[in-house]
Amino acid sequence: MSIHRHFSKAAVVTLFAAAGCVTQGEFDKLQSEKNQEIASLQSSRAALEQQVRRLDSQREALEKERASLTEERDSLAREKDSLAREKDALTRQRDSLSQQVAALEQQRAQLQASEKQVEARYDTLLASLSEEVRKGQLQVRQLKGMLTVDVAEQLFFDSGRANLKETGKQVLQKVAESLKGYEDKAIRIVGHTDNVPITKGLQKVFPSNWELSVARATTVVRFLQDAGIAPERLVATGRAEYAPVAPNDTPEGRQKNRRIEITLIDKGVVQ
Repeated sequence: MSIHRHFSKAAVVTLFAAAGCVTQGEFDKLQSEKNQEIASLQSSRAALEQQVRRLDSQREALEKERASLTEERDSLAREKDSLAREKDALTRQRDSLSQQVAALEQQRAQLQASEKQVEARYDTLLASLSEEVRKGQLQVRQLKGMLTVDVAEQLFFDSGRANLKETGKQVLQKVAESLKGYEDKAIRIVGHTDNVPITKGLQKVFPSNWELSVARATTVVRFLQDAGIAPERLVATGRAEYAPVAPNDTPEGRQKNRRIEITLIDKGVVQ
């Protein structure tokens, strides 16, 4: 190739002829062979260059694929971390729910035990006052975890009065003995009347049924205290005619409404 670039054909022929080495025909043949060799090398070079370009293209594709795989790997790593955090959160939530369920189960067991205790206390109280219940002097009720003894007003008090009758004292003494054992409970005494107004002759003492109902409740509280029940457990209140258990438009209904309620309640409610 170098000889071909720097010397003309005539100069080469003259050179070789002068040297006496080859003939014109041999030279032409040699030059043809060289030209074929050069063409072959040029073709090989072109093929190699094409192969290089193809390899470069493949390399670029592989680089892109590697970058894509790296990005996918990083994304999967982030997703893995997110799933791990979510798993931890769900685990904590599950543990919290398990604790709540256990607490609720414990509360349910306590409520069931409390209900059984209330039932047992109801049975005990009812048994201790069974004679008075049988005579219709009082009624024992259980409602929402509370025990209530309803006593008819005429057993304890004369009409329009707040002084305890002797018959009422006997029954109330027995009620007091029955309630002494419930030291974990407070005792609420509520006085109730019908809707008949206080007569004019008694209005100087009790201006309205409010004062009469409170006075009667206070009288019962003082009797229970004298009977040995701690005063801290006692609560007196009056509702006058505003919490009836029957219509006030009949004598029978008004008689039911004139009553004293003695209820065992939780001390926390009182506080």
